[in-house]
Amino acid sequence: MSSLGSKSSTTIQPVILCGGAGTRLWPLSRQSYPKQFMPLLGGRSLLELTLERVSGLSSQPWCVASTDHRFLVIDAFEQCQLDGQVLLEPTGRNTAAAIAIAALHADDDVLLLFCPADHYIPDAPAFVERVRSAQVAALGGALVTFGVFPTHPSSAYGYIEASDLWQDSGALLVQRFIEKPTSAQAAELILKGNMHWNAGIFLGLASEWRRALQLYAPDILAACKNSLESAATPVLTRNGQTSVQSIALHGPSFDACRSQSIDYAVMEHHRPICTVLFNGAWSDVGSWNAVADLSVPDDRGNSNQGDAHLFDCQHTYVHAAGRRPVVALGLENMCIVDTDDAVLVMPMSRAEDIKMVVGQLADRAVSQALLHRRVARPWGWYDSLDQGERFQVKRIGVKPGASLSLQLHHHRAEHWVVVKGTAEITCGGRVFLLTENQSTYIPLGERHRLHNPGKVELEIIEVQSGSYLREDDIVRLEDNYGRSPVIGGESESSVIE
Repeated sequence: MSSLGSKSSTTIQPVILCGGAGTRLWPLSRQSYPKQFMPLLGGRSLLELTLERVSGLSSQPWCVASTDHRFLVIDAFEQCQLDGQVLLEPTGRNTAAAIAIAALHADDDVLLLFCPADHYIPDAPAFVERVRSAQVAALGGALVTFGVFPTHPSSAYGYIEASDLWQDSGALLVQRFIEKPTSAQAAELILKGNMHWNAGIFLGLASEWRRALQLYAPDILAACKNSLESAATPVLTRNGQTSVQSIALHGPSFDACRSQSIDYAVMEHHRPICTVLFNGAWSDVGSWNAVADLSVPDDRGNSNQGDAHLFDCQHTYVHAAGRRPVVALGLENMCIVDTDDAVLVMPMSRAEDIKMVVGQLADRAVSQALLHRRVARPWGWYDSLDQGERFQVKRIGVKPGASLSLQLHHHRAEHWVVVKGTAEITCGGRVFLLTENQSTYIPLGERHRLHNPGKVELEIIEVQSGSYLREDDIVRLEDNYGRSPVIGGESESSVIE
């Protein structure tokens, strides 16, 4: 049918949604460093794997992400050697707002493919083929969602009921969406044969997304339009051969937007909605059960990551992400997750309850509920090793060619010891080099900067001493990353040097 358009001339623009907090994978995933950015599978992050997967459709993907995670997203683009754009949300407002922003940013005739950043789909060519097959329905004016053939009656996923073919598009017409059912309800659903897991991946024309949002969530569309029209000037970041443009949305306008998922805001009301079925391996890596399922079990159903040792255990998963061995003895159907500053022990059957537990830990002001000990920064990372009255010890890593800001502190002095690589130190009027096992002293109130001039990562041990050691005692004199010159008043979790 001519109304369904031509596949060959259509641009598919992948848009990766990076806003999730991943609390069900606590303590590995936390608000300050969610699961999509962590090297969770084979040393690669889920965002990197997603970027590589959609690169088969476009060499310049877009991401919608939190302002706090800007440099984590840019790092992922660099690791994948891809150019792209990042639309930065000042606050999280769920998927309806994220999709609205991208739809407003795109030309009318562009097909927008929305993919969560934290899904695992190992067969990238098969995924690309299914997306291309969905173009016909999307060009005909349908919003397309992707369904996955269920392998078991899971209560962790939503379901799609679809049956009849829509026109000659090859896609099925969606009859209804079913939110996460109970285990008994899930067992009944999959027996019907026309029920599929809802993968949360969507395809549609930018003009059609805007039309649907105008019909069912006009307030969300209006707030997003205002935030995009008043956005800050785009910032271009170049790392080697990679070029990423960042667009920071206008804070007050976007904050006024209500929070709602695209499923509730649009998909449950709009018609036509079609689904294209994907028969390959897929996981939303949404719980420790899902992570365990991605590991190869032994003959007793046990699996593990890291320095883990299991004795007389059955159907037990151990994730040892800390710097110590984890030993499990005589356990059955259990999960242990060990990190440098928190340990989780639970029955595998309670994996879906972690989100609730993290909320209660946050209410109790347990800092580990939201913050990692190791924190990613635009220039590298730092790890808080120890602290006490009038001192704090950190391990700091600086990427090749990167620099911390030129800065000073009013209340603390610092001692730096180089343990790996070469450091270029600016201290007062002096600029000098330090190599491994050499050290220097930064007096209180002195202008200073740390730069890595080499081609390998620089690591130092920093010992801070003084009467006040919080991160708001920083005055930035020069900065390569567009951050505020005076840190006073910002939260300790969001800033460091």
